[in-house]
Amino acid sequence: MAKSEDQKKTAEEQIVLNEKIVDYDTKEYPVETLVEKYLQGKEDEQNEIFVPEYQREHTWDEDRQSKFIESVLIGLPIPFIFVADIGDQNGRLEIVDGSQRIRTLAAFIEGTLELQGLKKLTNLNGFFFQDLPVSRQRRFKRRSLRMIELTQKADENVRRDIFERINTGSDILKDMEVRYGVQHGPFLNLISECAQLPQFERLAPMPDVNEKRREREEFVLRFFAYLDNYQGFQRYVNEFLDEYLTKENDRFDESRGIEMKSTFEGMLAFVEGNFPNGFRKKANHTRTPRIRFEAISVGAALALKSKPDLKPKSMEWLASEEFKKYTTSDSSNSRPKVIRRIEFVRDSLLGKKR
Repeated sequence: MAKSEDQKKTAEEQIVLNEKIVDYDTKEYPVETLVEKYLQGKEDEQNEIFVPEYQREHTWDEDRQSKFIESVLIGLPIPFIFVADIGDQNGRLEIVDGSQRIRTLAAFIEGTLELQGLKKLTNLNGFFFQDLPVSRQRRFKRRSLRMIELTQKADENVRRDIFERINTGSDILKDMEVRYGVQHGPFLNLISECAQLPQFERLAPMPDVNEKRREREEFVLRFFAYLDNYQGFQRYVNEFLDEYLTKENDRFDESRGIEMKSTFEGMLAFVEGNFPNGFRKKANHTRTPRIRFEAISVGAALALKSKPDLKPKSMEWLASEEFKKYTTSDSSNSRPKVIRRIEFVRDSLLGKKR
């Protein structure tokens, strides 16, 4: 049906009203420079290129990370990385799109990513960056990636809009949202109760967007699943969590619910009494890294199981390089790394030498 002139006019007015003029520059940086800009000052949140709170954790598994590194090694075209000048006095650049790629490059160069599942460069399966010949390491670092840098005119709403439109998967339900849609049951109700505890909210703050997408419930599910059997999953964490949720829904009863909630509350009380920043890196942070939460919560609960009246002799290990290595946002969910970070916290609290 043909549109009237008035309809066309109002449609055009709406386009003009919502039209955004976004200034940008196109640049190219070698991999080495991009990684340096991301890593230098990262611990103090002063890195030049940083991941904003509204984006996800490092969600790529090691197979997908390896495939991306393979693409870089063989010279396949890599999509533009989008960053935006946030206009602060330090001239920092917020990653609008490309955080998974930059994190993967950093993990590989830092030596924490072991290549696996490669289909073309099969001889590199099991390799770390340092296993490559020095000549290949240098060529890899010199490989350049293209970057779109938005100017300060792109405010946060524009940046979020661009992120959501580039990432077509951003509207796909997150794992915990899916579970609430298809796995109703008494254990899921307990997870909701624990997620809403005021003490938990104080100790593990997170942005509203994460709250709405049930990230807090995801934290609680991971706590119970890992506490029950943190050595039990083989490869994919989501499958492990789904299976655990189904099992608990089936065997759940009132007495088990009381016991589990008491365990969770006891862990929270212990953390509040012994960890100055709760599950955060620093007291003023408004975001709680998932991996740090897993390590502290499950490690503390295991320590309390071993010694219910536990009073740690020292908490100096919290500032150690080893703990930082185990709980950075770029740490993967591979089984060995999950085991190492949980047992490090448990043993440190119990005063055991590793």
